[in-house]
Amino acid sequence: MTSAGRFAPSPSGELHVGNLRTAILAWLFAKSTGRDFLLRVEDLDRARSGAETGQLRDLRAIGITWDADVVRQTERAALYDAAIQRLTSEGRTYECFCTRREIQEAPSAPHAPQGAYPGTCRRLSHAEREIRRASRPASIRLRSGVGGWPVEDQLHGTFEGVVDDFVLRRNDGVTAYNLAVVVDDAAQGIDQVVRGDDLLPSTPRQAYLATLLGLPVPVYAHVPLVVNHDGVRLAKRDGAVTLDDLAAVGIPAARVRGLMLESLGLPGGSLQDALAEFDPSRLPKEPWVWITPQV
Repeated sequence: MTSAGRFAPSPSGELHVGNLRTAILAWLFAKSTGRDFLLRVEDLDRARSGAETGQLRDLRAIGITWDADVVRQTERAALYDAAIQRLTSEGRTYECFCTRREIQEAPSAPHAPQGAYPGTCRRLSHAEREIRRASRPASIRLRSGVGGWPVEDQLHGTFEGVVDDFVLRRNDGVTAYNLAVVVDDAAQGIDQVVRGDDLLPSTPRQAYLATLLGLPVPVYAHVPLVVNHDGVRLAKRDGAVTLDDLAAVGIPAARVRGLMLESLGLPGGSLQDALAEFDPSRLPKEPWVWITPQV
């Protein structure tokens, strides 16, 4: 199987400048290392009608191409089910009946981040599970055998994060992101993951889960985000931040691409021009503050 990098947006709305800049970086990382570049639509939930079409259009508008057909998570349920069945057969899962509020209010282990699962349902007896099933559907959690797990990141070095008993399948039957992303990356031959550094804290969970499933752990590179003038991650509420918004005020996609490339210290022409000078060691380490340019 060919090695590959990828971009994997959720079709919950339009891509903004921050998303597009990360997509450019993922493409540059993949192409500079001789990898294919793949596109996966992570549509397990929060899919908005027409969003996928718009996202693919915007990626093409800034010059991004991909080397295989687009893959969608909603078409891959059998793979997720098989992974959960394997973990369950090995005694690595259990049913959880806790609500989000109960988890937030429960005391957690020392040094664990807020929201880390405290293990409330880990040792329920068969009778206790039967009682809870009568009143509430269960999610499926991993029975973690570690408290933390290290990962190597190309930009951040060694990072070790908490690995709690995280959810594999939600109580509404939807596969959780941490399981789906691990299974999908392995199935697609993706051995390089480039994404925003806000996702670094969850990466040890994914690397640990891949190890349990006997799957390869990708090479990671978590890149700085694009933020607004307050230093907060860029969002649609920040004004003209999507290609449609910017086109409406007279700023074409080619100029937006140029601004994103220049923010990375790269020539602002085509992606091929940028690829010729791309060097991960020279990338900016700080977030890029987006200011809508003047026409």
